[in-house]
Amino acid sequence: MGFLKKFFRNVFHDEAPAQTTSSFEHLTEEELETHLGVRRYGSFLLTDAVRPSYDLQVIPSQGFRHDVYHDEETRASVPVLMAAASKENLFETFIDLLDPLGPVVDVVIETSHQREDRQHVDLYRDHIDMPVLKSILWDFEEMLTNDGCTGIAVLNPGIPQEVQLDEHKLLIVYGEQLSDYEDALRDRDLERHDDIKFITEAEHVHSTSDTFAQQFEELRTRLGIDGFQY
Repeated sequence: MGFLKKFFRNVFHDEAPAQTTSSFEHLTEEELETHLGVRRYGSFLLTDAVRPSYDLQVIPSQGFRHDVYHDEETRASVPVLMAAASKENLFETFIDLLDPLGPVVDVVIETSHQREDRQHVDLYRDHIDMPVLKSILWDFEEMLTNDGCTGIAVLNPGIPQEVQLDEHKLLIVYGEQLSDYEDALRDRDLERHDDIKFITEAEHVHSTSDTFAQQFEELRTRLGIDGFQY
């Protein structure tokens, strides 16, 4: 999950804690279809990328909280800002969060398309001008918002700071001095809730399509990334 090369790794685990039974285990096709068709929980609108557990261990909601990632290998402690935004607010919030990173950044796109083991492949592009990057990202807004097998990270190793829109469509920022990012979240009507739970902290399911997989390849080409890097 973490992409800031040479600084941090695996900021958050991709999967929820293991459990012995699944809330989806004994559902009928009709019950499953009905659950997966629910897109709104209160005022929070989900993207098409992910759905919560059938028993709603976590009810999706908008907001952010502060956290700290402790790297056991380097013994470093990294401040983290983690947020969930309703679909109609999500992509513009992500774009706003990129501004504090500066005029030239690195970008990493993450894919788990066509990988049964759910492992991710990270594709890197160094040194891209922010206006160029934003223009490309806007062209792929639908895929980046709704594909549950695509994540993206934009980073400035010189600060170092990183902004992620992960495959769960959570917004994750990490590095020192995160007040500018918190201000950007508040400007988009996201409020701090220290007890907020995110969809990754319980059972959940991802969704993708062949169309999104093809669009991911188009994004890779537009970013000038030649091929897969493991």
